[in-house]
Amino acid sequence: MTDAAPRRGRGRPTRTQTEAGPATRDRILEAAREEFSERGYEKTSVRGIAKSAGVDSALVHHYFGTKEQVFEAAIEVAFAPALGAPEKIAEGPLDGVGERLTRFILGIWENPTSRTPLLAIVRSAVNNDTAAAVFRRLVAAQLLRRVAAGLDVPDAELRAELAAAQLVGVAMLRHVIKVEPLASADLESIVARVAPVVQGHLTNP
Repeated sequence: MTDAAPRRGRGRPTRTQTEAGPATRDRILEAAREEFSERGYEKTSVRGIAKSAGVDSALVHHYFGTKEQVFEAAIEVAFAPALGAPEKIAEGPLDGVGERLTRFILGIWENPTSRTPLLAIVRSAVNNDTAAAVFRRLVAAQLLRRVAAGLDVPDAELRAELAAAQLVGVAMLRHVIKVEPLASADLESIVARVAPVVQGHLTNP
């Protein structure tokens, strides 16, 4: 009688699973984005993400760690389109940055492909303190501080935060709460009204 193969420790991914590589990691990340989008942060579980990705929950922990870390990885990818905002400051003179930034950020929200994951992020952040902390950390480190760094003005970080609040507020009313007539207004008319306010936040004395 031959000896039985040693049993794998409970909760540990198999060698085959861990060697699956980037494709498996990407599949888990995609499943996580869908789960957080559909269920929100509180109702999403690592087990549910694993089931959706077709892997063992231990593999989710292997690649990402806790649910909070999975959420952070998922929203960083979803938030990626907005991370180009700081470059808009360098694309032209400072007196036109309000329009460039407004058009760029609101344009991301107008695109259904980029809007859907952003909506999921915002909803989770509004409804859960842990999700809010992750979102805040990402926005502060990856977006607002970089925007502020491109402004040669006093109180640059506060100015960047006020501009972001203006733009996120418009996006929320237009796409989440869907207040009329803002929800159905032409984008160009919105940019024409909002851009001078954003410009004021960023550059006015």
